[in-house]
Amino acid sequence: MKKALSVALCTAALFVGTATQAQQDKSKRPSPPAVAAQTLLSGAVISIDYSQPSVKGRTIGKDLEPKEGAVWRTGANEATVFETSKDIHVEGRELPAGKYGLFTIAGKDEWTIIFNKTWKQWGAFEYKEADDVLRVKVKTVPLANSVEWLKYEFLDQTENSATIALVWEKQMIPFKVETDYIADQVASFRKELRSQRGFYWLSWDQAAQWALQHNTNLEEALLWSDSATGNAFGGSRIFQPWTTKADILNKLGRSTEANAIMKQAVSFAGMQDIHQYGRRLLQQKRTKEAMDIFKMNYEKNPKQFTALVGMARGYSALGDYKNALKFAKQSLPLAPDAVNKTSMEGAVKKLEAGQDIN
Repeated sequence: MKKALSVALCTAALFVGTATQAQQDKSKRPSPPAVAAQTLLSGAVISIDYSQPSVKGRTIGKDLEPKEGAVWRTGANEATVFETSKDIHVEGRELPAGKYGLFTIAGKDEWTIIFNKTWKQWGAFEYKEADDVLRVKVKTVPLANSVEWLKYEFLDQTENSATIALVWEKQMIPFKVETDYIADQVASFRKELRSQRGFYWLSWDQAAQWALQHNTNLEEALLWSDSATGNAFGGSRIFQPWTTKADILNKLGRSTEANAIMKQAVSFAGMQDIHQYGRRLLQQKRTKEAMDIFKMNYEKNPKQFTALVGMARGYSALGDYKNALKFAKQSLPLAPDAVNKTSMEGAVKKLEAGQDIN
């Protein structure tokens, strides 16, 4: 009798264990699990963990969720989970970093997107409005073709934003998420420059260049450039950080200081650095200054391809095509590769036709 009972109990336990395992195998569900995730350039990792119901010929809003005006789990099975690793803005409103239940209320032309702090629940049966952290309203976008399986997509990504779209049947419900990319990146640089990386000029220069490119924190960027060009971190005799510093000064309207710095910096610049500086002056329409730089490079590096090309460009910018053609032709046999030779052959043809090569 005891033996029979023992066998029965083992059989029951085996049955329950097998049933539990099948229940936990979410891939076998009619609405399988899916994850949509994206890392923005700001470093924010955003993920949506959900289940994918299919239409199967049914009518959404009648015999299939979501019903208009009712809170929906925005997927199937467990509540859809929205997680962000950093503070973000959703449709312009702040949402702290964390994990949320993503619920929605469907409307005819407008949906309400809900972020609720109770994310671990089945469906929306335990949903409480009092636990809402954020609600935003968005317009729906009709689709020409029906989408059978519900899905989330990341669209229109930029440095600091993306549009997350819920797509199902013939509707798309998009909402925009953004991070404070500028503030996050500046904070990251400040932290990095206090670490071991702060003992090398390149780290200071990279931070200063980034601020310059994004036209932000320029006074702080100038201090970073001071460190990049200082004696302490090895950049005092390197041309690159000095050009960054000069560009920041120009952006701040301090062109006299910027020009003085560049006159000093070209004294220890290499041939390629000087040439590129001359090209930049040409782009800024500072033609005479560019010609002076090209001449200096030629004097320091006679019979070098790059220096000869600089002379051709300088004279061409001044409208002196005769002298420009002379230097262009001199450069041809010194071209380091086929690409450069082809480029200068084209320059020669333009100059012969009386055309500027810049």
